[in-house]
Amino acid sequence: MPGGRLTQQERQQIALGLADGLAYAEIARGLDRPTSTVTREVMRNGGPTAYRADLAHRATEHRAHRRRQSTPRNSKTPPQAHGRDAEAVREYEEAFTTLLMQQGLPKMMSRVLTCLYTTDEGSLTASELVQRLQVSPASVSKAVTFLAGQGLIRRERDERRRERYVVDTDVFYQGMVAAARSNAQLAETARQGVGIVGRDTPAAVRLENIARFVDFVAESMIRAAEQARDILYAKPEHPKPEHAKPEHAKPEPASGGTAGQGSDH
Repeated sequence: MPGGRLTQQERQQIALGLADGLAYAEIARGLDRPTSTVTREVMRNGGPTAYRADLAHRATEHRAHRRRQSTPRNSKTPPQAHGRDAEAVREYEEAFTTLLMQQGLPKMMSRVLTCLYTTDEGSLTASELVQRLQVSPASVSKAVTFLAGQGLIRRERDERRRERYVVDTDVFYQGMVAAARSNAQLAETARQGVGIVGRDTPAAVRLENIARFVDFVAESMIRAAEQARDILYAKPEHPKPEHAKPEHAKPEPASGGTAGQGSDH
């Protein structure tokens, strides 16, 4: 199996495969490459509908050149935790960032969120984000304000009174609930249009169908989020020790004789 970076010819084959509607796995087989390689390549270069081989090749060369410039000569890359491959982690973060951008999240917000997702601690300070992403404090401040407003991260103070930005299971739950409420607003707005365009008209039927569909999805999202939180992240109850005595248990008689022993009656 060939290794190393994709060549320009391989990128052209990827572009042709996408144009023909081939799946990533099928394109990868034709290149004798892992499917994950093709997936990362496409996702970080515009996605399946906007991928262009020439632009992708130039973008890759630009990223490599920028990394070489940002790395001082004769300096060593700090080792990754748990023996991770630094290049593989970087490529994964780029692919994840691209995916978030395709879902409508601005680029800097996507980078910050990806950085938090891939951090073992699940939380970083503003200065740590600035250092990791090599961006200005103002860019980080704008991004975290947006993400916090969307319920995608939360703020907390650590023992040194520094503000930290956190992603955890509760953040995912709150984000899902927020999305469901947004959908509920969409359903309400669609229903308001029914009376305006005239009931029993094709437009009114369409708007009512939109409202019903969105209502159903929003309720299902909230129900699923609550079930997932209760089942997947519930803390187990600690059973009582088997040797513990119930409160109503009577004390056992003292050993060393029966009641009445020693009477001469």
